[in-house]
Amino acid sequence: MGKEAASSFARWFAINDLPVQVELTAVCDVNQEVLSWYRNVPSVKLLTTDYKELLADEEIDVVYVALPHHLHKQYYLEVLTAGKDLLAEKPFGVDLEAALAIKNQADRLGRFVRCSSEMPFLPGPQRVVKEVESGRLGQVIEIKAGFLHSSDLDPDKPINWKRQVSFCGEIGVMGDLGMHVLHIPLRLGWKPERIYAQLQKIITQRPDGKGGMAECDTWNNATLNTEVKIADNLVPMTLEMKRMAPGETNTWYIEILGTEGGVKYSTKDIKTLWTFKRSNEQWWQRTDLGFKGMPFTTITGAIFEPGFPDCFMQMLAAYIAERAGLLNGRFGCVTPEEALNSHYIFDAALRSFNNQTLEKITYFKTETV
Repeated sequence: MGKEAASSFARWFAINDLPVQVELTAVCDVNQEVLSWYRNVPSVKLLTTDYKELLADEEIDVVYVALPHHLHKQYYLEVLTAGKDLLAEKPFGVDLEAALAIKNQADRLGRFVRCSSEMPFLPGPQRVVKEVESGRLGQVIEIKAGFLHSSDLDPDKPINWKRQVSFCGEIGVMGDLGMHVLHIPLRLGWKPERIYAQLQKIITQRPDGKGGMAECDTWNNATLNTEVKIADNLVPMTLEMKRMAPGETNTWYIEILGTEGGVKYSTKDIKTLWTFKRSNEQWWQRTDLGFKGMPFTTITGAIFEPGFPDCFMQMLAAYIAERAGLLNGRFGCVTPEEALNSHYIFDAALRSFNNQTLEKITYFKTETV
């Protein structure tokens, strides 16, 4: 992700309507081989294995931190204490307690903090949001959203930190993929009130890369059956986060149905938006999208299709624009409150599965001290 960020900043001139210049000037990595890659970036002045050296640099305004989940709390707090603004990675802490500590510190110090989630910046998800906000769907009656991988189907795939509770936390796959799934629902104000969670540990051992086997103790798949109140109506909202979804490489999707219409989008067919309008016959209309519809216009022609580097750069542009007060109504990055709310949902999901119960989700407001 650090390399993706560097690539985006190197292409910053491709954005047409953001009068804020950004340069990548410092990089910290404990791996010297990885660190040497950044010598390709002309604007980088500092390459270090000591993050404290980076934080002490007074010329640095913003720090992007891409670290395993169990390290989020420690390093995010140090970034904020050093007087830097923060672009955090999901899940914004290994658990609810960590997320609360990070948000409270950001509030106390008055730092600008947002959390990473790229997929909603594609033209398709942007159109989904506009369809909902237009009111054309009528009364919303069902919501489905998910993020699906098949990366863990191979039982011979070696263990890594995302498959171990000590590094990625008890929430497992929910922490890895859940913020991507919840970004649009939470932005639309759809906070689940109740939840019934189905969690799966499917492959419980993997090669350790040293000739032996290691315990794989995280949740591979999560299906969260939730209820959300929309206009005084309780609406079912199903949220899927799966590392073992046969046939799926990196599929993000959302589907929203109403009494007058519907809208759905999936990155499996990245240019296609499906819309439904109630009539005498039942049919879905396919719209072939191009690059048009990105929150920030670029030099890329409207007929061309976008990819991951494009939505990643759009996310960074949204962060920089909002920090400068120039978002101007465009879609923004995940806020600390939204990231914290995702943890309330994941925490309730764990209770639901452990107790095999339908759990009420309680959200507590944090106060600036």
